[in-house]
Amino acid sequence: MHDRSIGSLGWQDGEEGVRNVTVDRAVLTGTTNGLRIKTWAMPNSGSVTNVSFSRITMNRVANPILVDQNYCPRKVDCPGNSSGVQISNISYTDIEGTSATPVAVKFNCSSTNPCSGIKLTNIRLTYKHKRPAQAKCGNAGGSTSGEVRPPSCF
Repeated sequence: MHDRSIGSLGWQDGEEGVRNVTVDRAVLTGTTNGLRIKTWAMPNSGSVTNVSFSRITMNRVANPILVDQNYCPRKVDCPGNSSGVQISNISYTDIEGTSATPVAVKFNCSSTNPCSGIKLTNIRLTYKHKRPAQAKCGNAGGSTSGEVRPPSCF
């Protein structure tokens, strides 16, 4: 189960994009993805902007916070390409719980259209058995406030 996913964007040129989305108060348990934004690794246009995720509890979620702009499942439709979809102004506030994998926060953004304006506020995610989780970033920029665990990679 993928749960709160926005995508798949950028597969076809001319897509209008996604804007002004709010997800508030949810509990996710045992899902493959928690709060995900996914775009194809293709040079098509589009955008994801003004998205707010708040007051979310994760229970053993494999990818609690994930932005993947290099999605290419078969590795044949988009090899060597970078997403043309622009991702900006995404906020994560009061997100807590456990990750089923060591990397709880991952921003895998486009080299040609980096993610910008990501805000992390009061993030408290641990790896199972209360071990520290990790955050990984590629081509992502943003800010943090309050307690942020795992420590931000911005």
